[in-house]
Amino acid sequence: MHSLLPAGSHYTSLDLSVKFLRAITSSTGRLRCEGTVTHLGSRTALAQATLSDDGGKLYAHATSSCLIFRPGAAQPG
Repeated sequence: MHSLLPAGSHYTSLDLSVKFLRAITSSTGRLRCEGTVTHLGSRTALAQATLSDDGGKLYAHATSSCLIFRPGAAQPG
């Protein structure tokens, strides 16, 4: 998400949910983490990530919603 925001923007997590589905052991092999931004609005964003092996077996899934602070925008509080 950070790379999609204009320079000078920052953000904080509103929530984070992680689901661990399988154990990772020394024999698990190579894993791939892939993250995507599913929504990027003016004040909030939603991102998700998956952790899977070369065969596509899912080991973990996470979602996070974030509050965005853009440069020059009025800040809450």
